[in-house]
Amino acid sequence: MSILNAPFETLYQTAPFSKIKNEDYLPAFQLAIKKAKAEIDAIANASEQPTFENTIAALEFSGEELDRLSSIFFNLNSAETNETIQKIAQEVSPLLSEFSNDITLNESLFKRVKAVYEQREQFNLNTEQLTLLEKKYKGFSRNGANLNEADKSKLRTIDKRLSQLKLKFGENVLAETNKFEMLISNVSDLSGLPEGAKEAAQQLAESKGKEGWMFTLDYPSYIPFMTYADNRELRKTLAIAAGAKAFKGDDFDNQNNVLEIAKLRFERATLLGYNSHAHFVLEERMAKSPENVQNFLNDLLEKAKPAAEREFQTLEAFAKDLDGIDRLEKWDGAYYSEKLKQKLFSLDDEQLKPYFKLENVINGVFTIAERLYDLKFEQINTIDTYHDDVLTYKVTDTNGNLVSIFYADFFPRAGKRNGAWMTVYKPQYIKNSENSRPHISIVCNFTKPTKSKPSLLTFNEVTTLFHEFGHALHGILANTTYPSLSGTSVFWDFVELPSQVLENWCYEKEALELFATHYETGATIPMELIEKIKASATFNEGIQTMRQLSFGLLDMSWHSGDPSTITSVKSHELKAFENTKLYPDVAENCMSTAFSHIFQGGYSSGYYSYKWAEVLDADAFEYFLEEGVFDKTVAKKFKDHILSQGGIEDPMTLYKRFRGKAPQPEALLRRAGLIEK
Repeated sequence: MSILNAPFETLYQTAPFSKIKNEDYLPAFQLAIKKAKAEIDAIANASEQPTFENTIAALEFSGEELDRLSSIFFNLNSAETNETIQKIAQEVSPLLSEFSNDITLNESLFKRVKAVYEQREQFNLNTEQLTLLEKKYKGFSRNGANLNEADKSKLRTIDKRLSQLKLKFGENVLAETNKFEMLISNVSDLSGLPEGAKEAAQQLAESKGKEGWMFTLDYPSYIPFMTYADNRELRKTLAIAAGAKAFKGDDFDNQNNVLEIAKLRFERATLLGYNSHAHFVLEERMAKSPENVQNFLNDLLEKAKPAAEREFQTLEAFAKDLDGIDRLEKWDGAYYSEKLKQKLFSLDDEQLKPYFKLENVINGVFTIAERLYDLKFEQINTIDTYHDDVLTYKVTDTNGNLVSIFYADFFPRAGKRNGAWMTVYKPQYIKNSENSRPHISIVCNFTKPTKSKPSLLTFNEVTTLFHEFGHALHGILANTTYPSLSGTSVFWDFVELPSQVLENWCYEKEALELFATHYETGATIPMELIEKIKASATFNEGIQTMRQLSFGLLDMSWHSGDPSTITSVKSHELKAFENTKLYPDVAENCMSTAFSHIFQGGYSSGYYSYKWAEVLDADAFEYFLEEGVFDKTVAKKFKDHILSQGGIEDPMTLYKRFRGKAPQPEALLRRAGLIEK
């Protein structure tokens, strides 16, 4: 039996990464599925009358070994993958999809769940138990338990195919990201680039056995080039390569995958009695319906568009005055925005980066968590990791009790997908009177240290770290009985509140002075720079809002109707972008073919939730500002009613309990400078 099929005999029961071999996974999955099936059968075929404990709670805690194994394997497939792991994922995903269907389409099991659900008044259940019961019942009804046999079979086929397509989509995007390299041999082509970016590019070229400076589509390489490189043609080359990911008609092309995923999702939703995939998804969201999402996005669009168009005209006029550019293209946006920001605010990332050494920012975010929520983070080296870059921490409360284990993985590498995310290796739950604490991880792609400099973050990277750490706090402070209601297991349009609200501290003097110190001199960030950060916080906010809204509208265009008549991914996308378009289209580029959030991750019909949660976070942070950004009373309310409560109640109920009232959209518009304060 594999090490993966037994309780981990490790410190804090952490994953024994170094002892796991790739060849262990498939047999471990097969055995774990077999064990989980036996547990399910025992619940389904029990002779006793169905009760909450013997059916719902038993079902909740079944398959623990399989859940733990899945979280380890699929997290590695995102953070440290290789061809072998990808191949195993293609084999395992259909097995898990099949197993999931074996549960939701098990008639005997559903009969028992339904019996408890229909007699719920008799069981004297508390709020969390009622929520779990409803979630389990809907888990069956929303996944085909009420279908006839022929339709159940159809559903199995669809789910199996979707699990494979989503994996393939992600593999293609990663392959395309890794494949592109732009090698520069002429030093004059580096004009405008900061020294750190040049040094990192030279080191990268060296590591590949090449002379010169190498740039890739990894964000720490791509973003500085697009922001600072004076060579417009090279910016164009890089921008087109980034925008053409999985849109070249070759082996890594995702166009057919996009069309098939959208069509299968629609087919699945209609099979279950919904008008579209979005109708299916949004039933379990704060937004409730596609109409509400469309109204929300269009309302914001109406308010943001005039500002966005003014900002774009200003940017275009600035580029023309500076360099005689007649038409602003997508590869000009970051470059001229940075130049204009420097002109207006005398502020650029290169001024700020020396104050944002990665280690200092990490300590800063820990200190803020300590002051707000009484947490202590201690780096420990006694826990196994899957890569040397991964840092590990023990999180305790003021009495020294274990609260969580925390992993942090900060730098890009070939086996890691782009972007940043928070994830869970082990959820929090209470079982047999023991509060089993969670193992939480954040994964980012920040600029690596060079031979002469430590990892110095851009301000955008600082806010990214705070964002992911906000998600982590939602996991770390979880305090519920049932794992499927714990931590970030909440409605998707609520999950971004803890992450986005924490970003606000990056703009506050009291917080910045805790960690923004110069990496060479130790001097605290000057007040003048803090004021500039605050003043520039809403710079081009209209353009940024339009960009986010365009992604949300594109997502809804794929999922809120019948996609079966769509034949061209590109044409469909152009139509979806009509009302948000600022830059001219680039024929070689397509967003959908690399839109991993909605075609690989869990954001289908949910991309709007970033903006939705911004309304919540702006409103929540106004409360902190009213009382003080480190006010213990407000922080305790946020911890008690939001961070610790997971999904045990309707999120609006939890939010009102924290805030004392419903969130006001005006808070976001005020913060964004789109309406008067």
